[in-house]
Amino acid sequence: MTRDDTATPGLKADDVIGHGLSPPMALLFALTCGLSVANIYFAQPLLDAMAQDLDIAPAAIGMVVTFTQIGYALGLILIVPLGDLRDRRRLIAGQIALSAVGLVIVGTASHAAVLLIGLTLVGVLAVVVQVLVAFAATLATPDGRGRAIGTVTSGVVGGILLARAASGALADIGGWRTVYLVSAGLMLAMALLLLRALPRGLQPTMAGSSYLSLLRSTAALFVEESILRERALFAFLIFADLNVFWTSIVLPLSAPPFALSHTAIGLLGIAGFAGALAARNAGPLADLGWAQRTTGLSLLLMLTAWAAIACLHTSLWFVLAGVIMLDLGLQAVHVTSQSLIVAARPDAASRLVGGYMVFYSIGSAVGGIASTMVYAMAGWSGVCMLGAGISAAALLVWVVIASRIEVPADCAPTHAQR
Repeated sequence: MTRDDTATPGLKADDVIGHGLSPPMALLFALTCGLSVANIYFAQPLLDAMAQDLDIAPAAIGMVVTFTQIGYALGLILIVPLGDLRDRRRLIAGQIALSAVGLVIVGTASHAAVLLIGLTLVGVLAVVVQVLVAFAATLATPDGRGRAIGTVTSGVVGGILLARAASGALADIGGWRTVYLVSAGLMLAMALLLLRALPRGLQPTMAGSSYLSLLRSTAALFVEESILRERALFAFLIFADLNVFWTSIVLPLSAPPFALSHTAIGLLGIAGFAGALAARNAGPLADLGWAQRTTGLSLLLMLTAWAAIACLHTSLWFVLAGVIMLDLGLQAVHVTSQSLIVAARPDAASRLVGGYMVFYSIGSAVGGIASTMVYAMAGWSGVCMLGAGISAAALLVWVVIASRIEVPADCAPTHAQR
């Protein structure tokens, strides 16, 4: 019996593990994740309107995105591990209710400082997504954990990719403040629904421990679990790779000869969403013990995607195909990684997911900064070389890791194969 075949300490096995995560509950988790993560991406198409309304200099309005991401990174470190210390039902509902407060602050802000405070709070509390992913993985049966994570994570990707289109549509109707006030209402309603729907009486695995010991144990997991170190490195590389594309694609497409509108460019997100949805199947593959193969093939797909993306000036259809491949490959690795790290230590699900996602955040920031710098120096071809280089580096890491894993010839695939 492998470690992920055992019941999770601190949980009522008969009530939870034995029945798994029901499809309706998984969909509720996915919807909540989508609405929550959208809050940190609403601002991107609204920056001009915010700057004009609050008299913020165009050169400084980018601080809106920066403060939100800083808040998100702090939440990953300071809040997500609490899922192993506090009642997750109350923690999740409380975070979402407080998110509504932060959104109201943003939607009613009359000064730039108030806006930044509200957005930082929204960023900190948006990490409820990772608490939900860890909770779903804990509730699921060991042989259904990957499927559960894939379903819930599809909501995250949907929220990220569709947030820009939703905020643009609502802003056209009632202005940029409407976006945040409508979202505040939805979050408050979701908090009440989850407070009634989430299972009760689940004992946290570190109940009775201090908050400081919780944070120390989170750091210790990187020393104790090699799978966490490996998958954190993959997270850094694949999300850097993704943001190399999404940060810089607007630059050539908005300039001649394309001169596309922001709305038209945003439609690429729908293609990415289609690819990400297809990656839900990576969860069941991880459940079958094919996580290592799935990771390698997905990283190869991400590398191939850059060959298509490099054909931007030949046809936009190539870029469309590349977007689908890039998002499909990334999401497959992401779902597989979370399945593996939670399977290694189900009792530390929140701490593992929080630590893993810190590297997602760092990679996203590095990829975004690097892509604009490279575009300024070497144009779109330079960006494609950068993206392909990161993909190749991730694939090389996979080859090195795979070469160290010994699989007995007479054994069926197991989670331990990674």
